[in-house]
Amino acid sequence: MKFSVDGWDPGYGQAFDVDELADTVAQVDATIEVSTANWAPLAPVAGLPTPSAVLFVDGVRRIDARVWIDDGTSGGERAVVGICASYAAGAVCCCGQGAHTLSGEVRRGLFTTAASATHIHTEAAWFTLHRLLGNGPSPTAQALSNALQRALADLELTAAVHARAAAATHGVGEDDLVVVDGPLHGRAQLPRTIGYVKTHHAQYLPADLNAVVAALRTGQHTPVFVIGTGWERYSWYLRLPALAGGPWTGIVRIEAPPLLDLTEVVTLANMTQLLLGRFASVEYKDGRAPQNLFPIAGLERDLRHQLGDAALVYRALRSSSVATR
Repeated sequence: MKFSVDGWDPGYGQAFDVDELADTVAQVDATIEVSTANWAPLAPVAGLPTPSAVLFVDGVRRIDARVWIDDGTSGGERAVVGICASYAAGAVCCCGQGAHTLSGEVRRGLFTTAASATHIHTEAAWFTLHRLLGNGPSPTAQALSNALQRALADLELTAAVHARAAAATHGVGEDDLVVVDGPLHGRAQLPRTIGYVKTHHAQYLPADLNAVVAALRTGQHTPVFVIGTGWERYSWYLRLPALAGGPWTGIVRIEAPPLLDLTEVVTLANMTQLLLGRFASVEYKDGRAPQNLFPIAGLERDLRHQLGDAALVYRALRSSSVATR
């Protein structure tokens, strides 16, 4: 019997789950660079210029407590759920001076639909109110989580802008590259920016083209294709250096903004072949190797440290809730 072991720590799930990967409803055009009949792995192109610096942007989030708010705005007492959460975003600059953190900003918020909710002040932290106007079709828990994720995405955008300004102060020119951990949605307006997707939740390509993804060797990438889901972006798959494993071991998906022309995108795709592999993590150091790039992993650790002690924040919230009764 031949078998392979997924390289990711089981505690993180899988980067690619064939049983749960859903067919996407997005419109996909896989013929913008080559015809589907000519789809094949593309080898690295030598001699391409590389950016003077690569800025890796990421964020972390933590739910500190779930709270119930006594909301009497309807003429009677009713309990409305909310979440108190801490979140942070920052950037790491990899340039001629080495790898160094450029920015790290922490926010804390109360997310709820309660009309009577206010900011929460505790001895440990201030939680700013983020009031949702309504649940819509989503369950309350999902709506609150989505609101937190939107707040984190906004903070990541701010961190990227601040990081690029900070990088300019130590000689980084306008040939840098920003790598946003995750999809590019909401950040596509940033110049010279790509999205780095290391976990695959949707099947964008038909089965015959997915076979090309599985056939990629280290450093190879697929032809560029376009994804449209209410907003368009370019995309391609790339295999990072990794130990032998399953067919999608070491596969990441890269996104580029739709404002670029195809020639610029193809050049960018070729550049990522040579560039991103330098930062790939290794199995004995990271449970999500190689996709969890070293600068991103280090930034995540630093940001989680900046969030502070979770037990201390929780106790402070409990104390403040008792004081309001």
